[in-house]
Amino acid sequence: MSLCLSFNPFTVHSPKSQIHKHASVLSSSSNTRNKNPTDINVLVVGSTGYIGKFVVKELVNRGFNVIAIAREKSGIRGKNSKEDTLSDLNGAKVCFSDVANLDALVESVKNLGFPIDVVVSCLASRTGGVQDSWKIDYEATKNSLVAGKKFGASHFVLLSAICVQKPLLEFQRAKLKFEAELMKEADDYDGFTYSIVRPTAFFKSLGGQVELVKDGKPYVMFGDGKLCACKPISEHDLASFIADCVLKEDKINRVLPIGGPGKALTPLEQGEILFKLLGKEPKFLKVPIGIMDFAIGVLDFLVKIFPAMEDAAEFGKIGRYYAAESMLLLDPETGEYSDEKTPSYGNDTLEEFFARVLREGMAGQELGEQSIF
Repeated sequence: MSLCLSFNPFTVHSPKSQIHKHASVLSSSSNTRNKNPTDINVLVVGSTGYIGKFVVKELVNRGFNVIAIAREKSGIRGKNSKEDTLSDLNGAKVCFSDVANLDALVESVKNLGFPIDVVVSCLASRTGGVQDSWKIDYEATKNSLVAGKKFGASHFVLLSAICVQKPLLEFQRAKLKFEAELMKEADDYDGFTYSIVRPTAFFKSLGGQVELVKDGKPYVMFGDGKLCACKPISEHDLASFIADCVLKEDKINRVLPIGGPGKALTPLEQGEILFKLLGKEPKFLKVPIGIMDFAIGVLDFLVKIFPAMEDAAEFGKIGRYYAAESMLLLDPETGEYSDEKTPSYGNDTLEEFFARVLREGMAGQELGEQSIF
């Protein structure tokens, strides 16, 4: 059973917010790009996630007809009600359905009564656990491709991650499997295209220590704080880049690594920015990376005896990965991460984000079940 609703507390549906009904269900990707945004129906899955909400807002602001697929209980640990979701996704047509159930999703899209031009997937595993990764990053994402194509979608925009270029974790393998199938779909069907967006670190993933440092705690980092680096990108800038992928010809059938503005920052440099904003003398706690290696070894041993601990072992590997691997483009020629070859986009800086969190706190930026990252 599905329920699709639109919500605007101030106005009755305006012509701009009406979903455009085509004379023909099937349309080619090139035909879609020749239309005005007001004539293009965009189906967004993962619409209530951290990035998904900003993508919906950006697409609505650009004039697209947005259909947002959402769970009846969304947000961190399902704390948001339907009313919360309708308010968060104001301007979009909200369809409550289950992306993990293909039959239910197909029925929901069918009941909309109009075709789809473009699918934008912002789906991501809530925890990074083994089963959840394959259920969401692969199966649910594939369901959205199948349902979208069934009702006319000729372009698919996938929010992936830059870290899949060195896949050591289950969620990375799941994302890569879907990426490969998406590319094959474009090879096999004329007129069907894709854009695969691989962003670097998000601001919120780097904000977990801001309030602790503000309270006088040291900034924790692994090794010398220079083991890894990233070009963090804000949710607003990433949403804008994803929206660009809907119509821009130079984004077609491409894998698109993307970071924020400026040079790459190591954890040491991130901490220095934070202490500078606070006007405090830098105080760091350097943790040997070997501690994580030992813990992972213990967990891997225990999983052989207690299989139910596989997620705990995977979380340890996730933590180790993010502590030591850079979120930058991996140069195939050198085998090294490259700041210079990682594209930049947008205007928002990590320093501005830290300053805002120091003033306002992390409200709306909670890590929730992904706090291990």
